[in-house]
Amino acid sequence: MQKLIISVGINGGELSRAESPHLPISPEEIARSVNDAHDAGASVAHVHVRDKQGLPAHDLDLYRQVIERVRAHCDIIINLTTDVRREGGFATLDLRPEIASFPGGTVNYGDGVLMATMPTLRALAVAMREAGTKPELEIFHDGMVGQCRALIAEGLLDEPCFFQFILGMRHGSDADARTLIRLVDSIPTGSPWCVCGIGDASVSMATLGIMLGGHVRVGLEDQTDYLPGEPATSNAQLVARIVRLAAEFGRDVASPAEARDILRLRPR
Repeated sequence: MQKLIISVGINGGELSRAESPHLPISPEEIARSVNDAHDAGASVAHVHVRDKQGLPAHDLDLYRQVIERVRAHCDIIINLTTDVRREGGFATLDLRPEIASFPGGTVNYGDGVLMATMPTLRALAVAMREAGTKPELEIFHDGMVGQCRALIAEGLLDEPCFFQFILGMRHGSDADARTLIRLVDSIPTGSPWCVCGIGDASVSMATLGIMLGGHVRVGLEDQTDYLPGEPATSNAQLVARIVRLAAEFGRDVASPAEARDILRLRPR
């Protein structure tokens, strides 16, 4: 098997301190959390930034502050959000991140909708190619795989694509073994993939990902508890558990440089 890429969702764009008192909000807190997660074993960090009120922001200066602090410490792969729901959501591509999120399509998201039409996805694919950024194809349900394959057929997504299965979200696909195996079987052969289980499904999905030869994402964006009823204290804590699980299954953990090689990114 390939070495295991551990990705960490640092803070997301939905949670508040009321839901997770340890959620990093300021650029300093976000960068510190990324650096600690790297030291614990993560090779990819998915980053959102927040304004002074803790609300989602697309302020490039805030992103730059995070990136500068992280780069002073380590070479972790930085994966920036591209939020198709908000005006200016593509702006992070101006920073030319190595990886950025790419929703595989539309899905009900809480009481709202993550609306990602095919024209929007085509525009995002073109913008990512121009920025030299690899899309992280976020898959919340089976239909999104079909839409991504259509974009591959149109020549808008370059293979091998990187698929991120986000399972257990309300209105998305279930977080169970049958669902994960079906999704893995539905993507183009040779595509690297990663799995993220939402909430209590985090550890079971991570274990399956390790066993099946995929990669794993954890983090406060996706899970606020370390154990049921026991809040997670940091992203590094969640990453360290995956490192221990990987060791139990005899699977080595990838460094950022090794993750770049697996994902076909340019060496730093």
